Amino acid sequence: MTQYSVLVPFVPRRPEQLLPYAGLVSFTPAARLWQAQSMLVEAHQGFAYAAGAGFRVPAGLGVTLMGLRHPYEAALQARSVALTTGHPVVAGFGPGPAEFQEAVLERPYPKPLRAVREYLTAVRRLVDGELAVVDGEYLSSRALLPPVPTPEVQVGLGVLRPAMARLAGELADRAITWLTPAGYLRETLVPALREGAERAGRAAPRITAMVPMAVAADDRDPVQLALTANRAHLAVPHYVDMLNRAGAGITPQDGPEARAGKLVDCGAFLYGTPALLAERCAAYADAGADEIVIALNGVHGLYGQRTALAELAALIAEFTG
Repeated sequence: MTQYSVLVPFVPRRPEQLLPYAGLVSFTPAARLWQAQSMLVEAHQGFAYAAGAGFRVPAGLGVTLMGLRHPYEAALQARSVALTTGHPVVAGFGPGPAEFQEAVLERPYPKPLRAVREYLTAVRRLVDGELAVVDGEYLSSRALLPPVPTPEVQVGLGVLRPAMARLAGELADRAITWLTPAGYLRETLVPALREGAERAGRAAPRITAMVPMAVAADDRDPVQLALTANRAHLAVPHYVDMLNRAGAGITPQDGPEARAGKLVDCGAFLYGTPALLAERCAAYADAGADEIVIALNGVHGLYGQRTALAELAALIAEFTG
């Protein structure tokens, strides 16, 4: 059965801003609270703050950027969240855009797939309590986390295109998507995940689809909502490439609003009544998503927290009722 979870729809400046969303997960059927990479209140610390305030909820990190921490630190932080909350953690990772890689690593990864393979292999062994021996092109490691009983830490990988999906099929517990239309998930990513899993002789990873959406209303413009939620993504080449593989038809001449309109048209951003959104989310479940994360970044950005929380509660009730 497909689970529905919540993404914190903004980057917190103060840890107490997380508490209403953690409360929503505590008191509704929502399965997990997710945070994206933050350059303000760091996501691991935000989850620890919420746990200390009494909201110990399952956590998802989707996705944290590899260049910010050594795999040992990444595994340690993920396990620390599991120990602090007392719940399983999905720790998702990704290499990030080439510009980010250059900013923190002096140059982009010449072979991103190899870098991700080495990184995930080390994290996987560490959170499993194994000695992580990796002598690779990008990483050398011989390390072991101190053994302690811990809730499960699942290792996730951000997935947009087939090559990364095949790698996730080989190595990851979770494939985590963002802005991927349901049809693209079904026709492109799921077969690639299965191909990678078969090559490794293992079961395919579970799929977490982060889906930006908004409830329709007379005073709302879906294009502005989509743009508010995804302005940065629409300027990143690997997102544009994925969207065009999914049929968005974005061209270099398109401005931000034109690109946002194409997100709506191709089903990467969902807009409609709660019943219609439930139907559109069911298409993700039919495509293979095990978990759908409700992302109301556009709603929060244009209408504020009170509206976003009310809409989240209504959608969770609609989707799980």
